Amino acid sequence: MAALGTLIGGRYRLDVEIGRGGMSIVYRAFDTVLERTVAIKLMHREIAADADQLERFRREARAVAQLSHPYVVTVIDAGEEPADANGAAGSPYIVFEYVDGETLKELIRREGPLEIPQAIAYALELARALGAAHEHHIVHRDVKPHNVLISDEGAVKITDFGIARSLTEEGLTMAGRVLGTTDYVSPEQALGHPVTGQSDLYSLGVVLFEMLTGEVPFHGSSPVAVAMKHVREDVPDVQQLRPELSAATAAVLDRALAKDLQRRYPDAASMAADLEDVLAVEASRTGQATGEVTSVLRTLPGPMRRRLPWRMRHPARWALVLALLVPAIVAVVLVAAARHTHRGAGLTPGVVARPGLEPVQLAANAAHDYNPFGTGPENRDQIDNLVDGDPSTSWSTEEYFDGTLKKPGGVGTGVYLDAAPTLLAKALEIQTLTPGFAVQVYVADHVEEEIAYGNPTPLSARGWQGPVGRSAYVHDGERIPLALGGRAHRYYLVWLTTLPPGMESASINELTLFK
Repeated sequence: MAALGTLIGGRYRLDVEIGRGGMSIVYRAFDTVLERTVAIKLMHREIAADADQLERFRREARAVAQLSHPYVVTVIDAGEEPADANGAAGSPYIVFEYVDGETLKELIRREGPLEIPQAIAYALELARALGAAHEHHIVHRDVKPHNVLISDEGAVKITDFGIARSLTEEGLTMAGRVLGTTDYVSPEQALGHPVTGQSDLYSLGVVLFEMLTGEVPFHGSSPVAVAMKHVREDVPDVQQLRPELSAATAAVLDRALAKDLQRRYPDAASMAADLEDVLAVEASRTGQATGEVTSVLRTLPGPMRRRLPWRMRHPARWALVLALLVPAIVAVVLVAAARHTHRGAGLTPGVVARPGLEPVQLAANAAHDYNPFGTGPENRDQIDNLVDGDPSTSWSTEEYFDGTLKKPGGVGTGVYLDAAPTLLAKALEIQTLTPGFAVQVYVADHVEEEIAYGNPTPLSARGWQGPVGRSAYVHDGERIPLALGGRAHRYYLVWLTTLPPGMESASINELTLFK
């Protein structure tokens, strides 16, 4: 174990231990060259003496370094500390971006079953991350909530590719030995058979099951006993454990957790497409539609035909699936029609009412920029474009050449809407041509007259309550559910915490509140 304060690689100062495993210790560290916080994984010296373990550690660095994806923790650097004076092996290390937050496992332990749309949204982001890894011929092989980080801004990132293996490499796993956590292990991996990306999708299905129910599907007296249940036993019916869950979501879980590889999702893209569909279904059931609803048309009727033959043992579910999907399809048709027919001020094209969800037309001067952590207004001359009913006009942040929204007083910038006198909003829709930024939504009954630019006073101390809604990766037309606890508020803050990947600014064309 390295002493805190040690300088690794001549630049990374170890500040505090944040994780420990059989192979390595993870520290929060400070990059003294670029003056930023990072995470550094330092391999135990005694483990580094094992050639196979050393190669597995090096492979993790190579594997993740190939990936550039918003939902995968980024590798910044890698190297090896020299052997000590006694000739003991050196300590290899990998430097990652530091994610300030918690693991998905910690979130589930604290909150129990997650809200259904939240769980599906997390699974969707993880499916996209795994798809990016699989496109690089990399199988994670240890997908579990412990290896999913959720930042304070709500961004989801998968990490710990420590047992990942390239599909083009010879594996290091000994015959009959299972690498991975058996609570989430696929049947073929439990049997020691060759694994592909489909194994990761099975594990993701288990993670989604746990997010929805608060429990893993199988328990046993030993890890081997649990692994054999994945091989031999059917996963418990998720609708019996979570009755309010739609049949469409249950069908996605059935397919992800199929033991027969011919029935399981063939790739992450097909699973992500179905997750987009059921996210729209679950949101529409609660009167909260999201931008993902437009994906329903893209995959119907194909996925329905694929699922029906092996889902007929629950025919009542399919009647419900059809009942849920038809209104969503009608809504998409109305969206498309509105985009072609609406012009001028008023409600924004593409914004349509649904049962229990009605768009609110705000005053022409309802939008205000809000940059308390920065040094001045953010394109105040564009701010009215957010509520002018014209999606061809927009407001944008200033340009941040470091690609982050770090300010003298903190992180983030935003805009707020004045819904005078008050409004009990159920959702907020964002139209944007620069998708990929993260937002949090706050509410307040009073906004300070003097913003005090550059002041580090947090949002909560400025009267903002929340977040009451969030999105880690905003898509055009995304509709974010708001949880206000039945209380109306006057002001609604859209707080941007990250920029789109690889961009120096973010823009918003229209903001619409729903009641």
